[in-house]
Amino acid sequence: MRAAAILGPGNFHKHLAKFRNIGGADWTVGALDLPDQAEVAVIFGGDGTIHRHLSTLVNLQTPVLVVPCGSGNDFARALNLHSVRDALVAWRKFLDTRSNVRAIDLGVIREMIGEPPAPREHYFCCVAGIGIDAEITRRANDLPKWLRARGGYALSAPREFLRFAPFPMSISSDGNPASQFRPTILAALANAPTYGGGMKIAPQARLDDGKLDLCVVRAMDVFRLFCLFPTVYFGRHLGLEEVEYGQTTSVKIETEHPFDVYADGEFVCQTPVEFQVARDALKVIVPT
Repeated sequence: MRAAAILGPGNFHKHLAKFRNIGGADWTVGALDLPDQAEVAVIFGGDGTIHRHLSTLVNLQTPVLVVPCGSGNDFARALNLHSVRDALVAWRKFLDTRSNVRAIDLGVIREMIGEPPAPREHYFCCVAGIGIDAEITRRANDLPKWLRARGGYALSAPREFLRFAPFPMSISSDGNPASQFRPTILAALANAPTYGGGMKIAPQARLDDGKLDLCVVRAMDVFRLFCLFPTVYFGRHLGLEEVEYGQTTSVKIETEHPFDVYADGEFVCQTPVEFQVARDALKVIVPT
């Protein structure tokens, strides 16, 4: 079997050696570009590393195993891959039976302002966010990796709570008429339940249900925002009156001024944007 190892930022060769020692595969290290280059891809990294290779993986339809070595690892968590050991278990089963491959959905971000003939599209695996989430993510990405992996999102949040101002946003879901512009703090489109290293922004999200979960946080005062933040780690924010939650297959979001869109911890584009679901777009290797 031909296996391609894709390494994220950092020194993950010691983890790669554990997979090589199992045998059963001829390994190459580096980008996956050609259909006959590998039969399986193994990504050593976090959500950002996965995000950057989604388009290639979808186009090649190459099964991928995620080895959680990043700062957040929310996508791996959604696949029940909580550690390198879990990934090794999944790899051994794949070598033995090839029976632990499943198809999952991906989110798609479509830029609504772009050059013809077609708008640019971007895949995401976990969560895309507009608003305060993007500002927190940008600040967290500037932290040293060791600090990002130890609560970087949470460490970066309080300063943004104090300075971020709600902004007008209009949302159109499933082809319905666009809503009026309303003061908003955050809109998150989720393919997986968590982001930011375990925050359950969309506790009902599933990777294979053909839906995106939409969580919108409307304007609130700073004190209430500080109170909301810890509840997100347990998915208890859904009961607050300023939080709107539902499932959708397509959403269009417009803002009065361009706002950054982040997905899987990476900058993608700016509003206005449309979100959709790509059904069964990615083949993943899971423990069972």
